[in-house]
Amino acid sequence: MFLRHAALRSLLLSCAVVMTALPSAAQKPFSIDDVVVRARELAAAPYQAPVSNLPPAFANMQFDDYMKIRPRPERFEWHDQSTPFRLNFYHQGMQFNAPVRISEIVDGKAQEIRYESERFDFGDLKFDKQSTSQLGYAGFRVLYPINQAGKLDEVMSLLGASYFRVIGKDQVYGLSSRGLAIDTAPPGGEEFPRFREYWVQRPAPQDRELVLYALLDSPRATGAYRFVLKPGADTVLDVQAHVFVRGDIGMLGIAPLTSMFLYGPNQRWPEHQNNFRPAIHDSNGLAIHAGNDEWIWRPLNNPRAVAISSFQVENPKGFGLLQRSHDFHDYEDLKDRYDLRPSAWIEPQGNWGKGHVTLMEIPTADETNDNIVAFWVPEAPAKKGQALQLNYRMHWTKNEPALHAGNNAWVRQTFQTPGERYQPNLIRQPDGSTALMIDFEGPAMADLPANAAVQTQLSTSPNAELLESSLQPNPPIRGWRLTMRVKVKDPTQVSEMRAALALNGKPISETWSFQIPPVPAPPKPAAAPTPAPAAAAQPAASPPQQAPAAPGVKP
Repeated sequence: MFLRHAALRSLLLSCAVVMTALPSAAQKPFSIDDVVVRARELAAAPYQAPVSNLPPAFANMQFDDYMKIRPRPERFEWHDQSTPFRLNFYHQGMQFNAPVRISEIVDGKAQEIRYESERFDFGDLKFDKQSTSQLGYAGFRVLYPINQAGKLDEVMSLLGASYFRVIGKDQVYGLSSRGLAIDTAPPGGEEFPRFREYWVQRPAPQDRELVLYALLDSPRATGAYRFVLKPGADTVLDVQAHVFVRGDIGMLGIAPLTSMFLYGPNQRWPEHQNNFRPAIHDSNGLAIHAGNDEWIWRPLNNPRAVAISSFQVENPKGFGLLQRSHDFHDYEDLKDRYDLRPSAWIEPQGNWGKGHVTLMEIPTADETNDNIVAFWVPEAPAKKGQALQLNYRMHWTKNEPALHAGNNAWVRQTFQTPGERYQPNLIRQPDGSTALMIDFEGPAMADLPANAAVQTQLSTSPNAELLESSLQPNPPIRGWRLTMRVKVKDPTQVSEMRAALALNGKPISETWSFQIPPVPAPPKPAAAPTPAPAAAAQPAASPPQQAPAAPGVKP
C-alpha cells in the first residue's frame, strides 16, 4: 500500500513537472494578439501624454552634441549571438525627451532590454554621469550585412513619434514613413501618434528576416503593429496595422510617407537658379496604381503656399513617393547623394475600399525640411470606438520600372521652362507662355516604330489655355516626348494638366497629372496715412498680424 502511494506521489510529481514545462494559456508565445490587447485597453482609457525625464544637459542639447553620442559596437544587442542581425539604440536627448520601452522576445517570452549608459560613447560631452541613471532609449536601429558579407550596415531606423526609415542594398536614407497620420492637412492642428513600446523577436542563425511589434498611442488613436523586415536589393517591410479610434478624426492617414522636394527640372523658383545642383529632392513624384488599373504620375512641387491634392481611388493596388532618377548627373551632389535615395511603394494587401490618396506639399526654403506628405484616407470618417485593420507591403527600392507591368510606360522626366516662339529670323523669343516637355519610356513603346500612330490624350483646367502640343519619338531613351505650350490665365490661381499616350485608342502609358502652383499676388501698397489734426490723439498702433505657420511634418 505504501509503495503504491509512493508510486502515485512520484507519478503526480512527474505530471506536475511536465505540466509546468508545457505552456499554459497565459504563457502562450508572444504575438500581435498581445499588442492588440494593449492597444484596445489604451483606447478605452484617457490619454496620458509622455513626460520628459531629461536633465538640463540633455534637454538643452544641440544637434551637433546629440550626434556625438555613439553606440559602442561591442555592446550592440546580439553581438554575442549567431545571427546576422544587430540592434543598437538611440540615446535620449533634444526633442526625444521621453523614453520608449524596448523588449526582446526569446522563446516566445518578452523581456525588457534595460537602459545601460555603458552602451554609449559620449565623446567629449560634459555632464553629471549620475544624471543618466534614470534615462532610457529614444529608439533603435537595425543592422544587417546588406552590401558586403561580414560588414554590418544600417537598414532600418526607428526614432521620433512613429517615424521609421528603411533602405536596401546600395541605398542611403531619404524619405521616411510613419505608423499613422492624424489631421495632417489644415485647418486642424496635426496630431503625431507615438510608438511608445517595441518588442523585437531575436532571430535564429538561419533567419534572414526580422519580426518586430510596436504599440502606438495618441490622443485620438491607438494601434498595434507587426513589422516583418526583409533586407535585400529592395528591402521589403510587411506591415500589419490594427488601429483603434479613441476620438473622432477629421483625416486619418494610412501608410503615410514623408519626403522632401526643393526643386527639379519641372519646377525651379528664381532663388534656385544659381545653385550648381540641377535638382534637390528625396522624391520627385507621387505614383498611384488605381483599382481600375489606371496609373497616375504627379510630379512634386515646392509651392509658395500649402497645397493639398486628392486622388479618388477605390481599392488601390499601390501608391508611393518615388525618386525616379538615380543618375548622379541629375543631382551632382557628392555629399548628400540624392541619386542613391530610394523610393517607397505601398502595396495594399486585400481590398481597402473607397477612399483617396492625399498629397500635401508645404513651402520650404531649404532641403533640411521635409515638406511632402502622402497617405491613404478611407472614405468613411474615423469615429470614436471604430477599429480598423489594414495590411500592406512596403518596397524600398531604386528599381522603379519593376513596379510597372510589362505593357505599360511611364514618365521619365518633366521639364518646365518659359515658352518661346521662333521669329522670322529664327531667333527664339519668350512669349509669356509656359513650355512643358514630358518624356515617356517603358516596354509599351520601346519597340514602336517612329511612324507609329501614337495619340495624345490631353486636357487642361480652365485656368490653363493649351496653345500647342506635339509628340515625337525620343530615340535616345527608346520613348516619346510630348511638348506643349500653355498660357496661364491667372498666375495667382492653380493650373492643372493631364496627359497620357494611347495607341489605337487604348492608353499605353500612365497618366501625367501636372500642377503649376499659384504665385501669390504681391501685397497691395499701404495707403498713406491721413495727417491727424494737431490736437487729436493718435490711436495706439495695432500689433502686427503674424501669418499662421505652415503645418509641420515632424514634431
